[in-house]
Parts: sequence; structure tokens; C-alpha cells
Amino acid sequence: MRILIVTDTFVPDINGVARTLCTLCSGLVARGHQVHVVTTLPAAAGEGEEGDCTRRVMGSVPLPGYPGLRIGMATTAVMLGVLADFEPDVAYVATETPLGIATIRAAARQGLPVVSGFHTNFHSYLQDYHLPGLESVAQLFLRAVHNQTVRTLTPSEDTALQLRSWGVNNVGVLGRGVNTELFHPGRRCAELRKSWGVGPNDPVFLYVGRIAAEKNLPLAVRAFEQVMQMHPGAQCVFVGDGPKLRWLEAEFPGFIYAGAKTGVDLAVHYASADVFVFPSLSETFGNVVLEAIASGLSTVAFDYAAPRLLIQHGVNGRLADFGDETALLQQVAEAATHWNDAALRAKAVATAADHSWGRVMDSFESELVGAVHGRPARRSEDHLDSSQTTPTKL
Repeated sequence: MRILIVTDTFVPDINGVARTLCTLCSGLVARGHQVHVVTTLPAAAGEGEEGDCTRRVMGSVPLPGYPGLRIGMATTAVMLGVLADFEPDVAYVATETPLGIATIRAAARQGLPVVSGFHTNFHSYLQDYHLPGLESVAQLFLRAVHNQTVRTLTPSEDTALQLRSWGVNNVGVLGRGVNTELFHPGRRCAELRKSWGVGPNDPVFLYVGRIAAEKNLPLAVRAFEQVMQMHPGAQCVFVGDGPKLRWLEAEFPGFIYAGAKTGVDLAVHYASADVFVFPSLSETFGNVVLEAIASGLSTVAFDYAAPRLLIQHGVNGRLADFGDETALLQQVAEAATHWNDAALRAKAVATAADHSWGRVMDSFESELVGAVHGRPARRSEDHLDSSQTTPTKL
């Protein structure tokens, strides 16, 4: 097949959506498909296209309050030109910005099937980025966008239920995988731990992700402060970049700020820690949780999305009721007491082994083939009654 992927974010961006889409594109190419990516950023200097995908770069504007994220811009006429040049059999649109909307409109004119992806809970970020009170409007907008496509894929059942409750049609779950050859406990590095100032009997607590308002960073800070009271020799490490990094560094200089990491460097940082704390309440999945358990960390997170799927409380990690910050801090304290629980950490690694990218690729390829042949995969719970799912034209 000839497959068009449309997304605001793609490598060399450092975030879960970019890494996921890069992996999906590479997997499709490896299976013999031709893939063309329309995005907002060129490939890194000196590097070829990921997985031999071709790429077209569109204009963009920064997300208000977060210049590191871009909103793709395109017109229907421009996207009609892209379709004429590439002649795809199917499009996967992973963004609800003007770039994605223009693609959906152009595809409708050409009779091209479109599968959409709901990767990010941007509607929940509105209050964090100084636009409170617009959540209901955002939900109506997102329903309108996704109901113009034959199928909407999202990474977790929690998010799928949310979309169905908004009246989005034909929602399916496309999970996430992890590269266990990259992320594994054998990457543990004594030299890195020494540079952090910890010995073999001191725990390292880790956060990996965007350093941004929507990630509930004040709770991460409270958790880390609690840990350092319990273990004076402990270290707490933030890995990532974002608009709140300078604020964190200024307000809490006692933590370690490693910056953004990728590839082997990222895997080494995971494996050299002991406990992973993930306080976010806004994930559609949470790829970092899967990477953390593959790396053999004891993980503490809220009970939803990836943590709900992956973690058995007290067996291979610890869960707190969604939004209960006191409960999460209690679980962090438990993890701090039992930070070197070898059995729990081994079970985490075993859990990750069951979540290969191969299975995800099988599902994604099947979804795209089904869309081309007019048979998008369905389950009985994938759609609501017609009174709830009348599409709104864009």
C-alpha cells in the first residue's frame, strides 16, 4: 500500500507521539509499504528519513504557552496537491490541527479513506495553558474532526471510552509496544549513578517526560521531597525538557536535571534508576511507563491508561486511585521502603516482554488494510447509537 501519515510531531522531536509514529512508519516500510510523512519539522541534519519514509514539511506556528510544540498549517488546496503527488491508498491523520483538517477535507474530495489517531489529550491542557472553560467546546470540535474519518484509533481503553462518551464513531484501541532490546535492566551504569552521587545502597527516583504544566509536576516535586526525607542518600532525577524546566531548576536545585535523552542514552538513564514516579493525569497512554517497567524499575502511577493495563498493584509496580494525590504519595513511600524489591522488578521486566511492537504493527496494518477495503475493524462496543454519533461537518 501507499500510506500517507500526517502529524504535527515526528522525529527529531522528542516525545512519545513522535517516537510512536516513527516506529509505526519504520514498521510499515519493513513490511513493504510505501510511506510518505507530512509533518512540521525536517529530518535532523546529516540523517536520512526514518525507515526510508519520504517527508514533506509544512509551515507551523507554536502552541500558545509552549513554543516547543507546533501546530501544523495547511490548506485543502495544498493537501490536494500532496495527494496528487503521492497518490496514497489510505491516510492516517494523527493531528486535529489545521494540517489534519485540511488533509481530511482533501481526502473526502478524492474519496480517499482516512483513519485518524487520537494521541494527545490537548483538550485537558486548556486550563494549564491559560484557556480555561473551553473543554466542552474542544470536545465538540474533536468529535467533529474524528467523525469525518472511517476509524479513530487511540492507545488505551480509558481514552476510547472517553471518545465514545463524546459521540465519536467507530473508536478502536491501538496499543503501544516497547523495544526490549533497547530498554532493559542490563543498561544499568555504575558510572552514571556515581555521577549522580549515589552508591549501590542508595535509591534513585526518576521522572521521564515533558517538563510541562500538563504533567502534574508539583506532585512529582512533593514525591521527590518525601523520598529525600526518607533516604538522605537518595537522588531524584528529571529527564526531559519543556517550558517548566527553568522554573524547576530555579525553585528546586536539589534535584538532578538530565535534560532530554534519546536512544541508548535514554535507556541507560532508565536502567540506572530504581523507582519511576509518574504523576501525570493527562495521558492517552504513557509510553514512558512501558519503557520504565522494561528497564526493571519499580513504578508508581495513577490507575488509568498504560499503568492500568500494565501494572498489577504490589506485584510489578504500585497504583493509586486516579487523581488521589495523597494515595500516590503513600505509594511512593511504599516504593521508597521497598525500592530494591528484586521480585517486583523482575516481574515488571517480564510484563514488558509481552508488549512487543510486532503485535502493534499487526493491528495497525490490519486497520489500514480494512479502511482501504471499506471494512474498518469493529467491535460491538466501538460505536454508540446513532442519536449520539451524528457527524458534524468540518
